[in-house]
Amino acid sequence: MTERVARRGFLVGGAVIGAGALVTACTGNTPATPAAASSATAPAATGGNDAPGDKVVIGFSAPAADHGWIAAIAKNAEAAAKQYTDVEFKPVEPTNDINAQISAVESLIAAKVAALVILPNDGQQLNQIARQAADAGIPVINLDRVFPDKLSYRTWIGGDNYGMGVAAGHYIGKTLKDKGVADPVILEIQGIATLPLTQDRSKGFEDALKTYGFTVTAKQDAQFTVESGTKVTSNLLQAHKKIDAIWNHDDDQGIGVLAAVKEAGRSEFFMVGGAGSANAMREIQADSGVLKATVTYSPTMAASAVKLARLIAQGKGMSDLLENQVPQSITLASETITKDNVAKYLPLGFES
Repeated sequence: MTERVARRGFLVGGAVIGAGALVTACTGNTPATPAAASSATAPAATGGNDAPGDKVVIGFSAPAADHGWIAAIAKNAEAAAKQYTDVEFKPVEPTNDINAQISAVESLIAAKVAALVILPNDGQQLNQIARQAADAGIPVINLDRVFPDKLSYRTWIGGDNYGMGVAAGHYIGKTLKDKGVADPVILEIQGIATLPLTQDRSKGFEDALKTYGFTVTAKQDAQFTVESGTKVTSNLLQAHKKIDAIWNHDDDQGIGVLAAVKEAGRSEFFMVGGAGSANAMREIQADSGVLKATVTYSPTMAASAVKLARLIAQGKGMSDLLENQVPQSITLASETITKDNVAKYLPLGFES
């Protein structure tokens, strides 16, 4: 994440904790054994994690960029790697084919890269090849879609799907309460309903709304596409003559959602988006339509994944933590973007 060097509550650049007790390079997903510290007291932070270190080759594999968020994942990963003279970035051809991604990862294992950043098309189906990398002594940084076997990755970093729903639910619930709205009509436009990530988002939304005494009136999935976003929204608008609020899970499909809203000439409700696209942020900034907020699921996590891969491959920890090792799991916060803070987030937005 550029700011992009540090975001989401942790710092990956800056000083190294316990420079005198730096660990040797990790192999696989087993943390290296730290050298004995000279004192039982945690030493003060000295040195710098961003200073050039041992040259490392970082492999990268992700799905095809057929969606604005996925395209931004690849761009953020490459941009982070370019910040370091000691990193050679080795991406493989992006693909939505499971077997092709497995073959691509196999090529990175054969190349004996120092670390692997993998956003799998499907964590379950890519689990075995990630385990092969780990068994070959290559630390795997599992990006977003988690591998079910923890032995298949050294560190997982990703977004908080449940937290997205919670953030959206609180924004909608509080806004309606402040307006004195009783028994509101609240609609939810999901991505792909069968996906666990979508179910987590819906559960968080439902749980947050409950704290205000509200429930979701109706929900329908829009498949994460602009076309489906338009079709589903048109149907929902026709079915509900009065609406108080809408949460749309995904800003990419939100282009279609907003197109349907504008075509119908409806403006009696307000809407919250999801993921934090630049398109959505500009709409929020203009404050001329129904979209009033979006909750983040930022693709800048890919930049952080590359930075973590570098630290792990070089045997470094995270500078703001006392521990010598990078944590095993990092869940990013879902932040709420409104017209009051949109200028701060706009540089991090991705184009749908």
